[in-house]
Amino acid sequence: MLDKIAGLKAEIETLSASTPEEVEALRIKYLSKKGSVASLMTDFRTVPAEQKREIGQAINELKTLATDRINALREALETTESVDPGLDLTRPGAPMPVGTRHPLSIVSNEIISIFGRLGFTVAEGPEIEDDWHVFSALNFAADHPARDMQDTFFINREPDVLLRTHTSSVQSRVMEHTQPPIRIICPGRVYRNEAISARAHCFFHQVEALYVDTDVSFADLKQTLLYFAREMFGPETKIRLRPSYFPFTEPSAEMDISCNLCGGKGCSFCKGTGWVEILGCGMVDPNVLDSCGIDSKKYSGFALGMGVERITNLKYQVKDLRMFSENDTRFLQEFTAAAH
Repeated sequence: MLDKIAGLKAEIETLSASTPEEVEALRIKYLSKKGSVASLMTDFRTVPAEQKREIGQAINELKTLATDRINALREALETTESVDPGLDLTRPGAPMPVGTRHPLSIVSNEIISIFGRLGFTVAEGPEIEDDWHVFSALNFAADHPARDMQDTFFINREPDVLLRTHTSSVQSRVMEHTQPPIRIICPGRVYRNEAISARAHCFFHQVEALYVDTDVSFADLKQTLLYFAREMFGPETKIRLRPSYFPFTEPSAEMDISCNLCGGKGCSFCKGTGWVEILGCGMVDPNVLDSCGIDSKKYSGFALGMGVERITNLKYQVKDLRMFSENDTRFLQEFTAAAH
């Protein structure tokens, strides 16, 4: 009987098939209830007791061999059938259109990267805010025009719940729960009740920075601004600061950069002045520090904020703010190279 098993083993090892029907025929011949392997089990009953262990093990090995061989033949045919004979698998695939980041994301990430090199970390907060974090904590008077419905989208009254008008609310939240040193940058979307046009929108994006520590001076602010301007717009960029007013900083200033289109000589973009305004800044008002639980006699700080759309306009000469939110793929595809 061992010779018969050996003969079947040699036969099974050389099995081949070119169609699924042939594979099925082999399965029936060797593995069905009336197949060759099953017939061995019938003969097994007459084997002497002392040989049953050896022969039983040989039959099991034969059955495993037959099963594996027939399955391998079936899988080989399935793989061959799934490939189109006219398809050249070595050819490169069909070209796929390359995606890109939104221009506002490109510029926002670049701003974050520049300030990151100065040690600033990203802080975020909710877009639906309360009056305290958006206005009161930041030294806005009770009758300040920004609280009026003409400028602010109010969701609820008493208590006041609104869409934040600036990302300064993130600064007040951080100062409430963190003691100096604080060095954060706050990117995000803000909302104001304005008519939509080429120069204004009811929502836009800001990036603000806050630095609070001992002995922070206006000189620190100026050097930070100069570093940012040259990293963003080029090493030849010049800056100038003009006195201004913001409720949450004192002293306050607007910062201009030399026009990157005309090099400061004067053109239609800078209205012939050679300068373009890009952000507001100043030293954090002591009232803001105190209202957020920071000792203004021990600590000082500076804050600055800019519109991402404004910076993007300067960098890529996009003249209509509405293009940023219309999702025109032709416009977005222009920034593929910038994203990479």
